[in-house]
Amino acid sequence: MHPSPDQATTLSHIGWRPDLPAAEALATAPEGRLLRISEQHRSGYRGSDGIEERMLQAPSHWLRPRFPPEQRAAVGDWVVAAPDGSILALLPRHSLLKRGAAGEHYRQQLIAANVDAVLVVTGLDKDFNPRRIERYLVLVQGSGATPVLVLTKADRTDMPVDDYLAPLAPIRERGIAIHAINAKDPDSVSQLGPLLGPGRTAVLVGSSGAGKSTLTNTLLGREKQKTGEVRSADSRGRHTTTYRALIQLPSGGCLIDTPGMRELKLTGEEDLAGAGFDDVEALALQCRFSDCAHGREPGCAVRAAIEAGTLDPARLAAWRKLQTELTSAEAQRARRAEERIANKAFNKRLVDKHGRR
Repeated sequence: MHPSPDQATTLSHIGWRPDLPAAEALATAPEGRLLRISEQHRSGYRGSDGIEERMLQAPSHWLRPRFPPEQRAAVGDWVVAAPDGSILALLPRHSLLKRGAAGEHYRQQLIAANVDAVLVVTGLDKDFNPRRIERYLVLVQGSGATPVLVLTKADRTDMPVDDYLAPLAPIRERGIAIHAINAKDPDSVSQLGPLLGPGRTAVLVGSSGAGKSTLTNTLLGREKQKTGEVRSADSRGRHTTTYRALIQLPSGGCLIDTPGMRELKLTGEEDLAGAGFDDVEALALQCRFSDCAHGREPGCAVRAAIEAGTLDPARLAAWRKLQTELTSAEAQRARRAEERIANKAFNKRLVDKHGRR
């Protein structure tokens, strides 16, 4: 199946492009209606064709407790649906942003699919935390999307913006764009325009109260998303956005707004290489021993840089913490994969035994 020229034009308003992996997969997809997942709720999905939305029903096997989350649809996914609204096929993605779900057991939580840019939104107030920004970038770098740092409330800060930018120098040196904006001012927000042109999709992530909903309203040119005040103690806000939603913009692009994230757990699939710690990793290569733990080993270039004042000790601490978490998440992920293989083998034996009776 292939959309007609008119349908393709309409779908382009919600991010459809002929160069997407989903477009190539349509040749072998079942006949049905091409839709993009615009909302995800506990009760199901909503899908859009660029003109109207409709409720969609997930396949029954998606609802099984141990079904892999990454094989279910997320906001931003392209699907083929039957006339009754049941999802027939989930089309291939070109990017997927996810995190480790809260709780003791290993699970993955999908944030958004098929996005071109991830806008990491941080307020220039007590919400500003370079360590949390680094954690976001670790998650984003493995998604297939381009990370962009958006610093909101530039009009309300008591400190010069350059003072906030100084600890972000390693991030900027990696080529990651950083925009300091007043989220209520259309002229200030216009610097994000190239990221939100026709056929492009971006997702907003950040803490509650960082200004995601305010930014969304300014990009839309109207009040669509609820906004709320933040606490003076820590500049955190309430969850004014309670679910992920795909929003069409006047610029021709799409924006996915998300609830504030209190916890950023790694999935175990990330790679710290290229995640903003180039300075630490470059120094580590200069250590005398390849397995240097950067403690009291002789010839440690990392410790020498800290003692010389050229490396912030907090950078090393953050790198170590992320490495420890990544190792733990990788182990949990491997155990879950082994459990799935064992469960499949057990179920197959049951089927074979039952079939022989």
